[in-house]
Amino acid sequence: MTGSDAVFAGAIPELYERYLVPLIFEPYAEDLARRVAELRPARALEIAAGTGVVTRAVARALSERVELVATDLNQAMLDQAEAVGTAQPVRWQQADALRLPFPAASFDVVFCQFGVMFFPDKVAAFSEARRVLRPGGTLVFNVWDRIEENEFADIVSSTLAEVYPARPPRFLARTPYGYTDPDAISADLASAGFSAEPRHETLTAHSRAASAQVPALGYCQGSPLRTEIEERSGADLAEATAACAAAIARRCGPGPVDGRIQARIVTITSPY
Repeated sequence: MTGSDAVFAGAIPELYERYLVPLIFEPYAEDLARRVAELRPARALEIAAGTGVVTRAVARALSERVELVATDLNQAMLDQAEAVGTAQPVRWQQADALRLPFPAASFDVVFCQFGVMFFPDKVAAFSEARRVLRPGGTLVFNVWDRIEENEFADIVSSTLAEVYPARPPRFLARTPYGYTDPDAISADLASAGFSAEPRHETLTAHSRAASAQVPALGYCQGSPLRTEIEERSGADLAEATAACAAAIARRCGPGPVDGRIQARIVTITSPY
């Protein structure tokens, strides 16, 4: 992962919320919220909350008596999340997942949607999650499956490799779709001090939009892929986005588009 892969700033948070959240994140947010609610926590911590799509779903699913804390490395993403709002009070706090500012054994559940792929040291992040979990507490998170199993992302990545053949932008395959091996995830959790066997599940869904322009804008301009595109010579951001929209339309049709998405859900219990 490069230094810019975890930077969500400038115009990215607003475009991320407008395009990517309904496109790919909302289907999995409801699933993760259901899993968190079934654990009946008194205190729950979200790491890498982004613009709050899961936070909102969890806030709807939990009792008002539950204390919900949502954190992210990027204050701009939390500002966007807080501006949208939640069904019940949430404590928003900027925090680095590798150095969580909470006492040991503080939470019954730690959850994260599509964030662990961005952690530069995944073992350290998992170790921090284990530290702040109460004995017998649960860590639940999801990660994207391989980019080939996620249609729009795969089209965008392949198209940009054609637009910039000398220096293809690799953000999507490298980071959000780059942590997919269940054995590697299990090994990292074990190295972080989790002794239980994690449960891995695969969940396939569909990503739908009114036109091919929506996923092109979401990926090219509402994610750190934007930074990679803007760093390159040749086609500018608008031209690269247009090329991706045209490629999606060729594959999925000129009107509303429907693409396959696939993720893995991982659940593990902290040691007693």
